[in-house]
Amino acid sequence: MPGCVIAVVGPTAAGKSRLSVDLALEAGGEVVNADSMQLYRGMDIGTAKLAQAQRGGVPHHLLDVWDVRQAASVAEYQRIAREAIEGIFARGRVPVVVGGSGLYVRAALDDLNFPGTDRLVRERLEAELADQGPAALHRRLSRLDPAAAAAILPGNGRRIVRALEVIDLSGRPFSATLPGYESVYPTVYIGLRLPRERLDERIEARVAAMWQLGFVAEVRRLEAAGLRAGPTASRGLGYAQVLRLLAGDCTPEQARADTVRATKRFARRQEAWFRRDPRVRWLDPREPGTLPAALAMCRGVRM
Repeated sequence: MPGCVIAVVGPTAAGKSRLSVDLALEAGGEVVNADSMQLYRGMDIGTAKLAQAQRGGVPHHLLDVWDVRQAASVAEYQRIAREAIEGIFARGRVPVVVGGSGLYVRAALDDLNFPGTDRLVRERLEAELADQGPAALHRRLSRLDPAAAAAILPGNGRRIVRALEVIDLSGRPFSATLPGYESVYPTVYIGLRLPRERLDERIEARVAAMWQLGFVAEVRRLEAAGLRAGPTASRGLGYAQVLRLLAGDCTPEQARADTVRATKRFARRQEAWFRRDPRVRWLDPREPGTLPAALAMCRGVRM
């Protein structure tokens, strides 16, 4: 496996983090995070970030690198992810890229070049966002680029603005900036997939565990550190719902139920994103032979 990247992808709660550690231990690897919210310091419980003791001694890269007040940048993530991957290769080890943020996985591993930005165009669109709300801009995006609109949540104003900015500057659909599936490194893509009802059960159990582990207290601490001002982190699954709770806009029961619903919707989008990638080879994490099967994929052995 020298010179090869292992990518572990799939929807939230499918078991990617555990498999990535097991693969790294077997293959002599180090993990590179490709979960957009695990990049933020202090966002631990709500992102199911592995604690140090759960990492099996495997080095993990790109966890806790951004302040919650910082806007996410896929272009910046691409730069630091490739630095991490090249460093792992230089040490003679195997990069194991793991995450459910599809665009971040592609930014790390694929031949993507991100269009620039224009301050005046961005300010105009952000003013429209503040005045009209994300739903109106999402409807505009649906007319101009249906493929991009289908991939972006209607409430994600930041990403909607970025897509409209690219269209304005380039005259091309934002979705056209994503080329074909061509990796810049030799890569084995392993996807974890569960029946929908089983995945829903796992999501419900995960959210229940988040509350038991003190998720509301975590969000309260992050709120004091500026979470509400963070254009990206404040919209994270669970974090947005608990911020509404802390503002008195909903009950604890509503915040928890809304987190479950939003997470299930997000998991559907993740599944759709990764299903479109013909390189992904799928495994059911419930099967006892998941790890040997994944290792066989990495070695090019047919199971």
